[in-house]
Amino acid sequence: MSLHARVALFAAVLAAVLAASTAGFISNEAVGASAAASGGGGGGGRSLLQAKKDCPVNFEEANYTVITSRCKGPMYPPALCCQALKDLACPFTAYINDAQTTCAASMFSYINLYGKYPPGLFANTCKEGANGLECPEDTPQMKPGEDKAASSAAAIVARPVLAAVSAFLMLIVS
Repeated sequence: MSLHARVALFAAVLAAVLAASTAGFISNEAVGASAAASGGGGGGGRSLLQAKKDCPVNFEEANYTVITSRCKGPMYPPALCCQALKDLACPFTAYINDAQTTCAASMFSYINLYGKYPPGLFANTCKEGANGLECPEDTPQMKPGEDKAASSAAAIVARPVLAAVSAFLMLIVS
């Protein structure tokens, strides 16, 4: 394999890793777990028969004021509520979108516990695209036990460096 081919392959892999490290979206199925978690039905039936893995993220320790301070009744403004949900959930999409785990149900159980929201509020209100709620491309993904500030700081340093290396490699190839 020539040097140019190796460099191009490296750049492609690097671009794929960068794309995979961003949030993407919160799936409609994950948002639908809000209805099941609050007792409002909406997709919990069949999953009761299937064993799910425990969620590696401890959502009990999350700071839910990002939602409870902005998404307030009696009107529950959709723009504020859905943006607050995205602010909380987008860093965890890799976990809450995994239908094999209890992550989505766990997160929404705590959201409903602390916010005392009506059943199905987020499932019925927060709809964007075919895939679900769009997350900003620059949202770093959290790992279990990771501090949100540490993840953000790492992303601030790592992304520009990786982008610069990728751009440099593309220049060499062409």
